[in-house]
Amino acid sequence: MSPGRRLMQKVSSTRTFARIAPHFIPAMDRTVHRLTRGKVLLSAKMLPGVVLTARGAKSGLSRRTPLACMPEEESGSWILIGSNFGRPGHPAWTANLLAHPDAEVSWRGADIPVRARLLKGEERAEVWSAALKFWPPYATYQSRVNREIRLFRLERR
Repeated sequence: MSPGRRLMQKVSSTRTFARIAPHFIPAMDRTVHRLTRGKVLLSAKMLPGVVLTARGAKSGLSRRTPLACMPEEESGSWILIGSNFGRPGHPAWTANLLAHPDAEVSWRGADIPVRARLLKGEERAEVWSAALKFWPPYATYQSRVNREIRLFRLERR
């Protein structure tokens, strides 16, 4: 593992990062993504990322959310981890997917229709184990909250 990645894992595990990052990382990603016509996500320099477009659970309005993801190359699907940076409460985008599982992701400049599925039981346990190997700070995030972090698999429609 590169020293830069190791440093980012340490920094992203801190409570200060959890307080600050949700306010600037998504805004920065949305702006850069729009300006580059979907070709660049700055946070993807740290972790792979997508921009999820899903209907709001309550409003039904289209919501665009830049998110880190764990691509599943063999199946062409993506895992989204609702860690909310280890803060209390599930992130809003997870409620949106539960209410409206048909969504779209922008991945490497392409808009792809997907269907989201909340992972449970043994399937969730396997994916959670893979997620911890992929990005160990998820364990720190889970240890800070009393909720089970939601995991979704996004499959192409």
